[in-house]
Amino acid sequence: MQKSVSIVIPNYNGRHLLERYLPSVFEAAENADTDFEVIVIDDGSKDESISFIRQQYKSIKLLINNKNRGFSYTCNHGIREAKYELILLLNSDVKLTPDYFKQQWKYFNKPDTFGVMGRIMSFDEQKIEDAARLLYYSGCRIKANKFYYSENPQDEHVFTAYLSGANALVDAKKLKELGGFDEIFSPFSSEDFDLSLRAWQLGWKCYYEHQSVCFHHISGSTKTQIKSNFIKKIYYRNRFLLQRIQLQGNRLFLLPFHLIFAEVIPKLLTGKFWIWNAYEDYLSAMASVNQSRERLQTLKLKYNSTLNVSEVIGIINKSIEGKSITRL
Repeated sequence: MQKSVSIVIPNYNGRHLLERYLPSVFEAAENADTDFEVIVIDDGSKDESISFIRQQYKSIKLLINNKNRGFSYTCNHGIREAKYELILLLNSDVKLTPDYFKQQWKYFNKPDTFGVMGRIMSFDEQKIEDAARLLYYSGCRIKANKFYYSENPQDEHVFTAYLSGANALVDAKKLKELGGFDEIFSPFSSEDFDLSLRAWQLGWKCYYEHQSVCFHHISGSTKTQIKSNFIKKIYYRNRFLLQRIQLQGNRLFLLPFHLIFAEVIPKLLTGKFWIWNAYEDYLSAMASVNQSRERLQTLKLKYNSTLNVSEVIGIINKSIEGKSITRL
């Protein structure tokens, strides 16, 4: 049963990507035979992105940030304006296949579905870049970098720890209830992991559909336009923030020691001084971290959920028992 779709695409200096990949977005949406809208949010581009959209795609709902604000804010701008039942969060450097939506409708017949993502392939079609992810602990860290998939079309319960922000079809009502991405993670990194962990803890499930395929333009993202040390600083700061927001119990208690002795000091000793800036930025965000934790607890009370990350790990692990899965 098809549902209407708002396609939300953040853009920063991506005119060349929009020109190349927007045709595939419209083709897939038109083939879906449902009501849809395409929303592009420009995040302070200095290229000709805005004029290109205005001239070539008058049907697109174009939103313009007043300055460069980062991925979370930009996506949330589009999420707030989306009017349809589902929201496809899509990067500007992703090409959809013509029947992309065909295998995804069935998931939204389940009332507890948060969203579903498709298989993200490299553009040369040689490598799976993103598939379903297993969730697990590594000391004081929550990790989800172990990929797997099932090629059995009857496996409709292939769970994933999180939905990639580059390619995720999500229940709009649930997404808006969560407040979209947490903007504590701006300008980029970890926001999709955090969003899906929050959804899981409300009892909302995240799925992976191997038969829905899209292609990722390698090095097409805006992250490659930023100095690498800045990327590393943001990546580690946000990794620290994610753990602080999501961990509970003994792991949360031990997190400060883990960060200092396993993350910060070893890198400082090898001359990676940007780690100290990441750690300082993390410490300065504690008030916002507490607000994020409180918002999640308030929603869990509202939805009468006691699920935590450990229990989500158990749900995903149990779901693969007896399945013939391929690990990457």
